[in-house]
Amino acid sequence: MSVISGYSRTVIPLLLPGVYAPQDDTALLAEALREETVPVGAQVLDVGTGSGALALAAARRGAEVTAVDVSRRAVWTARLNAWLSRLPVRIRRGDLFAPVRGRSYDVILANPPYVPAPHSGRGPRGRSRAWDAGHDGRLLLDRICRGAPGLLAPGGVLLIVQSALSGTEHTLGLLRGAGLKAAVVRRRWIDLGPVLRSREEWLRRRGLLAPHERTEELVVIRAERTR
Repeated sequence: MSVISGYSRTVIPLLLPGVYAPQDDTALLAEALREETVPVGAQVLDVGTGSGALALAAARRGAEVTAVDVSRRAVWTARLNAWLSRLPVRIRRGDLFAPVRGRSYDVILANPPYVPAPHSGRGPRGRSRAWDAGHDGRLLLDRICRGAPGLLAPGGVLLIVQSALSGTEHTLGLLRGAGLKAAVVRRRWIDLGPVLRSREEWLRRRGLLAPHERTEELVVIRAERTR
C-alpha cells in the first residue's frame, strides 16, 4: 500500500512494480485540485495518471474522470485501484491526448516527467520514463502546453505540476501565448531525491543548481480558459 508523502493522506490500494509512486509532486497537485470548484458531473482528464491517485481524488468528488497513460503497467494499476476503490474512472492507454481527441474537459490534471536528463542518444526507457524528460526537462511539458488548451471547455482549468529546474516561466509563457490565464498557485521546496542527487554534478555544471543547493522547488501552475 502506497501513500502520497508529505501533505496528503490519499491511500493508493495497489502499486505494480515500475509504476511511479505518488510523491510530493502528486500531493502538491492534489492540494491545488482541492481548491478548485469541481461540480458533480464535471469532466476531468488526468493525463499521465500513473497509479491513478489524482484520478481517484477527482472521482471522489463526483467528477466524471478519464485517465490516460502510455505505460501498460500504469494503466493496469490505475484500473485495479479504481476497481478496488469502487470509483468509476475511464482509463485509456495512449500517448498524452491521443485517446481523447475531440473531447473537452472542465479540468485537466498533469503530473508529467519533468526531470532534466543528460543526453544519452535515445529517449528514456523503463522506469525512467516516469521522470526523465530530455536535456531541458521539457520533453512532455511543451507538448502538454500545446495540446491542453484545445481540450479545455470554456472556463476550464489546467493544473500542471513541475520542477522549477524545467523552466517555470517557459511554461507560463506557452500557456499565456495560447490564450490562457496562467499563474503559479503552489510552491514547495523539497530535498533533492535520489534521481537528482545522482546527477547533481551535471545540473551544477549547467547552472540549474547552485553550488551548495540541496533542494528543489516544485510548482503547480493553474491555467484557465477565460473565453
